[in-house]
Amino acid sequence: MLLLLLKLHCLSTMASSRLSFSGTNLKRPSTSPARSAYIKPTIALAGVAQNLSYWDSIHSDIDSHLKKALPIREPVSVFEPMHHLTFAPPKTTASALCVAACELIGGNREDAIVAASAIHLMHAAIYTHGHLMLTDSDQKIPHRFGPNIELLTGDGMFPFGFELLAASMDPDGDNSDKILRVIIEITRAVGSQGMVAGQDSDVEFDQLSGQTRRCLHGCGAACGAILGGGSHDEIERLRRYGVYAGKIQGLLSEIGRKERGKVKLVEKWRALALKELEYFDSKRIEQISKILISVISCYYDV
Repeated sequence: MLLLLLKLHCLSTMASSRLSFSGTNLKRPSTSPARSAYIKPTIALAGVAQNLSYWDSIHSDIDSHLKKALPIREPVSVFEPMHHLTFAPPKTTASALCVAACELIGGNREDAIVAASAIHLMHAAIYTHGHLMLTDSDQKIPHRFGPNIELLTGDGMFPFGFELLAASMDPDGDNSDKILRVIIEITRAVGSQGMVAGQDSDVEFDQLSGQTRRCLHGCGAACGAILGGGSHDEIERLRRYGVYAGKIQGLLSEIGRKERGKVKLVEKWRALALKELEYFDSKRIEQISKILISVISCYYDV
């Protein structure tokens, strides 16, 4: 399996080196216009992040933001389980994609950190509900609270994510329209057009129709592109990239390591994902493209 992983890594490297940017390179400033200090998130771990991988640094900044936004306070019976269940689930690349997509098209990390935190909360709430009825022997993370508390807490995490987003609107800036679009994206991803409709199910794994899929990974990448000031085409390309990354992660979490037929499907999706990045500046795609090898390495021993 190590040979497979190395093979995929080589395919990614070769695909990236073959990307043609003639006539399609974007001319964007390296930073977005400065925002008002109204509710500007602070990236507290910027110095520490230099010693972390790109994706680890994003997750660290999301955790830092959520710990400040969701401290354990009165009433403790409400905020202690919410705090615990926010950080208990495994990390999701959906929230990290939000930041990576924003930075890819020239946005600043603080432009996307609130939306990324909200997406993490959606992931945590879905994970909490999905594991509610499992016994401790069936899951890696044991229940710390009773099922009634975990059910209600999971329900409360959804609106708290939208509260964070609404509070990030800056009346002195120009982000209100972007935040509204992000709220719509997230409600679709976790509502009737996304998770509830089962669009992340493995029944559809080998199909990606022209109709946009509202999975959480595609949503995360699209939200980052919106907040970074991306065009419609950029947003949709990054949405598709996120969908492929999420489908790869979903498939690998469901299959055994010896199912080589489905591993070929992973290679196919990876190539399609990299194809979506051809539109972007070659100097900017390296970091976001690494998510594919990162996702695969989580499921195979190296």
